[in-house]
Amino acid sequence: MELSNWSELGPLRSRTPPGRHWHTAEVVRCRYGGPSRFSRIPKSPALQLEDTSRDKTPPTLPLSTIAVTMTAPTDQFYLRYYSGHSGRFGHEFLEFDFRVLGDGRSAVARYANNSNYRNDSLIRKEMCVSALIIDEIKRIIKTSEIMKEDDSKWPQKNKDGRQELEIRLGNDHISFETAKIGSLVDVTESADPEGLRVFYYLVQDLKALVFSLIALHFKIKPI
Repeated sequence: MELSNWSELGPLRSRTPPGRHWHTAEVVRCRYGGPSRFSRIPKSPALQLEDTSRDKTPPTLPLSTIAVTMTAPTDQFYLRYYSGHSGRFGHEFLEFDFRVLGDGRSAVARYANNSNYRNDSLIRKEMCVSALIIDEIKRIIKTSEIMKEDDSKWPQKNKDGRQELEIRLGNDHISFETAKIGSLVDVTESADPEGLRVFYYLVQDLKALVFSLIALHFKIKPI
């Protein structure tokens, strides 16, 4: 099962066959064919990690800056999740991804949610997050041990939809595809309940984190 070349957030960063683990030398580089369909990231002073002081004397690096400095460039990271289906209301989906910026000290999180029920419009959000958020996502992924799993025995996509999970963490790269999971009953009755359970709980944790970030960035009014 090969994932499609394009997602609603933009082209996939690779075309890794689901369930296969790739190393850095084998990974196909991402090509973004044009400008992002998301709004431009606001250049808020709060998101700029560079020192804006007018003092020309090289200052001592503050602890706060040290705390949000990304890990070594060799520790590559990318995450993308998609869940959707096509039905009577058209293509309905939820998708988000995280990608590290070129400066290596921050990352962009993108979110898209489309539901045509009652003529709801497509929701798109894009935000800049610090390295602390990325480090926490890495911790969640490593704790789950999802990188050790294989989707070969997981339920295949069907008329009810599909889920896709792609993660690049250091030299490891996974790309999974499976059917939508309604409850833990679907997990228990699958051919690989242990592996699918890891996937199920990881997705729940990632969704909770993304929804919290959206609430913090877009729903809280500034004082």
